[in-house]
Amino acid sequence: MITVQIRFFAGHRDIVGQTSQTRQIEHGTTIDQLWHAVVKTYPQLAHYTGRLLYAINQEFATPEQVLCDGDEVAFIPPVSGGAPFSPFRISRERIDPAALVAYVQTAEDGAVVTFAGVVRNHSGGRATAYLNYEAYTDMATAVLVQLASEAHQRWPIGRVAIHHRIGRLNIGETAVVVVVAAPHREAAFAAVAYLMDRIKEVAPIWKKEFWADGEAEWRA
Repeated sequence: MITVQIRFFAGHRDIVGQTSQTRQIEHGTTIDQLWHAVVKTYPQLAHYTGRLLYAINQEFATPEQVLCDGDEVAFIPPVSGGAPFSPFRISRERIDPAALVAYVQTAEDGAVVTFAGVVRNHSGGRATAYLNYEAYTDMATAVLVQLASEAHQRWPIGRVAIHHRIGRLNIGETAVVVVVAAPHREAAFAAVAYLMDRIKEVAPIWKKEFWADGEAEWRA
């Protein structure tokens, strides 16, 4: 047997009545198996299943990750007003790449490739002050799902996650993150490049560039 420390937050804490507890588990137990054991003790937690993220020692973890003696485990309830995690999202919120990586990675994958598009301080030889993104949000989300399906048809890949921000983004902020898992790196790299190119081609997302000299222009 090994011993782990479990942390509870928000709605989980209200149900359990504790901020943390120690639990003994069998060697080889995964974090997902531990979650289901906790749910057996506290059945009211059941409706969170499939709507939470896992963390081990303050780092995001995949459901299949095996626990070790002394690990600190956190079951993270939905954030942002209670909305469940979605692998395809258009949002004004900052993008957390670690959450996307945790979602896509499984025990079958030997590669996880992440691309992050970041706001730079220039374009076409002109200094940029900031960008403003606009989207036809519902359609853009559906397009991201369709593009992931296209990638699955072309390459032997696993899960895909794509988040794109809208609204004002300052220099250095992340505008889009594309994450692909696959058994082998070649497919993952190819799929990420394809997805990013297709997003720029067909997703109803527009970028307005505000130049340092005070002018502004819609850009592709």
